Amino acid sequence: MEEVERALTRMLPRLRRFAHGLARNAADADDLTQAAAERILKARAQWQPGTSFDAWAYRILRNLWIDTARSRQRQDARLAPAEDGLTVGMDGGAEAQVELTYLMRAMARLPDEQREAVALVMIEGLAYAEAAAVLEVPVGTLTSRLVRGRQALMAMLED
Repeated sequence: MEEVERALTRMLPRLRRFAHGLARNAADADDLTQAAAERILKARAQWQPGTSFDAWAYRILRNLWIDTARSRQRQDARLAPAEDGLTVGMDGGAEAQVELTYLMRAMARLPDEQREAVALVMIEGLAYAEAAAVLEVPVGTLTSRLVRGRQALMAMLED
């Protein structure tokens, strides 16, 4: 067995305890531990012999937890409260229809790049990194397209 695999096998119980401390939930801790083990094995060439394997593995697990927590915050922010579901299917009235029509017209006037960014992030709820991957552009490029698209939409809707 390779050195990284031996070290990981030896360290799994401690990684699991650390994951449980972060996640405070056994199922989430198990998922986090598994994801960290997978990432460690995939990135085994990045570990430098002579450096602390434990610190490297803990850092990988912690970074995964941070990514998970951020993803959950974004997801929670996108989800509407349960009571909002009581009005689903009800007619929003003429005013809501007019607003939607204006918004769709404004979206149609945006350049393709801005419209794609706005649609993926603001409508579909994708994270910036996910949207950038879909569009095959750097995150900074996506961000600038999104900012310009939002500004253009606001300007069009104010008129």
